[in-house]
Amino acid sequence: MKSAMNNVLILGGTSEASALAKAFASRSIPAVFSYAGRVTTPKAQPLPTRVGGFGGIEGLKSWLAENGITHLVDATHPFAAQMSRHAVQAAADSDIELIALTRPAWQPVTGDRWQRVASVEAAVDALTGPPERILLAIGRMHLTAFTAQPQHHYLLRLVDTPETSPPLPHHTITVDRGPFSLEGDLDLLREHGIQHLVCKNAGGEGAMSKLAAARQMGLPVLMIERPELPQRREVHSVDAVLSWLAHGNDAHDSLHDDHGTDLGV
Repeated sequence: MKSAMNNVLILGGTSEASALAKAFASRSIPAVFSYAGRVTTPKAQPLPTRVGGFGGIEGLKSWLAENGITHLVDATHPFAAQMSRHAVQAAADSDIELIALTRPAWQPVTGDRWQRVASVEAAVDALTGPPERILLAIGRMHLTAFTAQPQHHYLLRLVDTPETSPPLPHHTITVDRGPFSLEGDLDLLREHGIQHLVCKNAGGEGAMSKLAAARQMGLPVLMIERPELPQRREVHSVDAVLSWLAHGNDAHDSLHDDHGTDLGV
């Protein structure tokens, strides 16, 4: 592997990013792992780690240049759209190779009762109606939007205990970090009398159990589809990233728009 000449920045925050960091460390591939800083206690990594934003596209370009980065791996959450857009632009402007390590999106199967929506705002609009008990498994960033539907009682599954109480008038908080199990999610839904789920199409195995639990209980799911992103090279495995790093454009990857075709919650 041509690791001696490589210096990689991994934009992390997912289990796939952590697996990649472990693979890099075991092969002594020079790399820095970057967290956005949205989680109070991020998982420790076997690589030099930085936490926080870069200051937009120009800030990221400066950081790449100052640290001699040759390759950029975007292994952020599928809904970290702004960071992903910034990464594509910064890599292009800096003449740095970029690859995205992503999870395939979830697809409905027999028995699912999905209503697909394009955005958080569309999910809020879709909840017009009588009060329900709703599992809101979308993280903490967009909770305020659901104040537009205050009639519901929301069960919030969060990675960290929030510093301030969410603005929703009726809510319960459960703090937990995936991967989750079918048995655990069935217990959660039953214990709280959940009638409806709202989640982002994060993909992956770690948070899929809530969909299986909803299917088993016959519950409807509001599925927020992934944001549209610029064209980029994309793979779905650590081995594919390692191959790309070793062989450049000879790696088996795909170049396409990833738009609907999250540390999941």
